Amino acid sequence: MDSLIEQLSDSVSSAKTLEELARPMLEMLEVVTGLESTYLTTIDLEKGLQSILFARNAKEMTIPEGLSVPWSDTLCRRALEEDRPFADDVATRWGDSDAARQLGIQTYVSTPIKTDSGGLFGTLCGASADKLPLSPHAAPVLRLFAKLLAQQVEREMLLVKLKRANAELAAYASTDSLTGLPNRRTLIDALRRLLAQCEREGRSTLVGFIDMDGFKKINDKYGHDVGDDFLSTMAGRLSASLRASDVLARFGGDEFVVIGAGPGFDESPRTAARALADRLGESTIGDLRLNGKTTIEYGGASVGVVAVDPRATTAEEALKQADTAMYNVKRERRATAPARETQLD
Repeated sequence: MDSLIEQLSDSVSSAKTLEELARPMLEMLEVVTGLESTYLTTIDLEKGLQSILFARNAKEMTIPEGLSVPWSDTLCRRALEEDRPFADDVATRWGDSDAARQLGIQTYVSTPIKTDSGGLFGTLCGASADKLPLSPHAAPVLRLFAKLLAQQVEREMLLVKLKRANAELAAYASTDSLTGLPNRRTLIDALRRLLAQCEREGRSTLVGFIDMDGFKKINDKYGHDVGDDFLSTMAGRLSASLRASDVLARFGGDEFVVIGAGPGFDESPRTAARALADRLGESTIGDLRLNGKTTIEYGGASVGVVAVDPRATTAEEALKQADTAMYNVKRERRATAPARETQLD
């Protein structure tokens, strides 16, 4: 028993995963119980399945890892419901279990593995094809092992929750909650990386600023819900007009920014910038059905796109140039069509 405690101590202190803890425990459990197979199961009550997660098979009888059987057919369910953790007469006591009959189980012992919240994670079991007595040490060792395994399960579940929470926090910090697009901070980081990439590749960098003309009128007339739907719809339209490698971000309010790798300096980068501006502007024009009931005839956004030299332009400077280009377009639109109004009928 002393050697078992020493081995258990080593396993608990060195194990970093459930598998690293469970496999030596199954080996120790085989020694304590004298049973042919020892195994750890998981139970999915919603799907009605019990599955063999890890197993140790010392003799002829084999409990295969990965085996799943209906929970209603298992010995574990019967043992829990009858509060009978040990049976050496499985064939007669629970002869209606197809799984036990197919595996040839005659002697069986198990204990549940429960989380702190009371949920049933699985069971720790031993089985044999022969009729064998249960050693006096088996029951307390099973309960101890089940408790240690439950603690490891709790740790791994907590780790999963923490990783998920961290991922959600990271996404929240980098994403605009309304449109799902990258936010301003994420955009600036992406633009810096893109400028460095384009400098290495000897290419220009395209930066576009988009301002949704007339957005305030939409908000004032129809309310913020329609205004939010308008911005989300525009985000979708703009995204659909871009290349897969381009990045669209919500810069703030009703302003969006597009960045992408441009052509080489000898391949008319200004022409590429004008083409991108035209494509973006056209994607914003047309009838919009918002909130499923409000139709807006939208005259289009003001779009300014520049092709910058990444060797001599910072991210902040590139954004200022694109912003200036957008305001030049906005002034031209107002000058050439002073009566232009976003239709809100």
